[in-house]
Amino acid sequence: MSLDLALSIARSGLAHVNKQLAQSASNVANAATPGYTRKEIEGAAATPGSLASGVRSLEATRAVDTALVTQMNAARAAADASAARARLLSGVEIAHGATGDSVGDLTSALGDAFVALRGDPSDALLQAGVTDAAGDLAGRYNTVSTAILAARQEAQDSMVRDVATLNEALRQVSGITDQILPLRAQGMSTAELEDRRDQAIATISSIMQVRAVSQPDGNVVLITAGGLTLPLRQETGPFSMEAATLGVQSFHGGGGTLPGVLLNGSDVTNRLGNGTLAAYAALRDKELPLAQAELDISAANLAARFDAQGLTLFTGDGGMVLNPASAYSTGGWIGFAASLRVNPALLSSPGLVRDGTHAVAGSAAGPTAFTPNAPGGPAAFTTLIDRVLNRTFGAEASPGNAHPAFASSGLGPDGSLASSLRTARSLGDYAAQLVATQTAARAEAEEAGSASGDLLTSLETRFAERSGVDMDKELAAMVTLQTAYAANARLLSAVQTMYDTLFQAVR
Repeated sequence: MSLDLALSIARSGLAHVNKQLAQSASNVANAATPGYTRKEIEGAAATPGSLASGVRSLEATRAVDTALVTQMNAARAAADASAARARLLSGVEIAHGATGDSVGDLTSALGDAFVALRGDPSDALLQAGVTDAAGDLAGRYNTVSTAILAARQEAQDSMVRDVATLNEALRQVSGITDQILPLRAQGMSTAELEDRRDQAIATISSIMQVRAVSQPDGNVVLITAGGLTLPLRQETGPFSMEAATLGVQSFHGGGGTLPGVLLNGSDVTNRLGNGTLAAYAALRDKELPLAQAELDISAANLAARFDAQGLTLFTGDGGMVLNPASAYSTGGWIGFAASLRVNPALLSSPGLVRDGTHAVAGSAAGPTAFTPNAPGGPAAFTTLIDRVLNRTFGAEASPGNAHPAFASSGLGPDGSLASSLRTARSLGDYAAQLVATQTAARAEAEEAGSASGDLLTSLETRFAERSGVDMDKELAAMVTLQTAYAANARLLSAVQTMYDTLFQAVR
């Protein structure tokens, strides 16, 4: 080996160590930078022909476990989706009121008011107590119905915002990829750009869970959990969604008026997979319409069962009392809870809660016959009160004849939803089950979000251990590089000394 070759090898070693030190310094400086991953510069032997001539530095690379990144994106989608559900459902839970103020509790309170009235049917204060209790119950139905519609509107508005954010993130991925491709073609490092692209993909996964499949040329393919391949390089973004103002009868799908999420003009609302966008769509189109339907069923049966016994205590708009045998989506049930009110006739004449508002013709499978208390009739008239306590609040319309079951299928504005509340037979039982189910939804969402969040934290910790900057490892690497630098410098010094000796010998 010639002295020139030895000098060249030592110089290449110094240059390689310099690059490694610079990269290590960059790692330390960016240790707390979000999304930054540790970069390494490997060396390769320079061997033109068959003669070793030193070392050449390769481009900086990052040690990233793509399978772990995919798991993190899935956990992030689940955690953020659960958080979105919990946020919207909390408003419905609050509307149901504290203990003692829910429709279940107020239904029981109305029954208690009738029990008190039976002890002294002529007491005007007790009669007014019944109408007051009925007013509190109707008001709670109204409040919860309003909260459900508000949550649906917020879900709709959040979908529009998510679509805008999704398009922006896709444009970022496209722009970064356009920078990566020519650099990769030239054999240059794209590690920093790949970090930035992964951050944009993480934003996408929060909204719509995706799996990123890297291509050899530096490109990337994004595949959603719903099986969609997301197109890149579109200036305006591939997704679109119109804003809308919801009503209780609004729905998405065939014949509906609510807009869907469009991907290049095709409706993909039912293929969103997982993430906040899918959570908002499910709330808008399924969970909240079902909650409204269950509330309407409870309110409509409340009014109908009082009316069937001879007391029109509650009505809807225009004095309407619904037929429980009619279909939910076509029988005027939709939004009935929002219009539920105490019959104005009883507010002006509370004594009707004792006397009754109309006669009832008995039927074989329904209530027995009833004749209201005549004007000037017995002040201690208890016939109607007993019918209310035993039949309206009970499980049977008359001895041996059960009330029709509460509707559990054909629900929602489009009649496509089904309820799990199938076992209740009395008004109180159904109202209690309704409150328990709807107030538990927020807690269930938070619990699911907590589990997904814990998983995400665990995965992020593993990712940081494998791909993040470990200060101890960096400092240890610097010591090693310092030793290598000193060795190469000593070699340079030795070669220089040999050159000086050779030149002196020539003189």
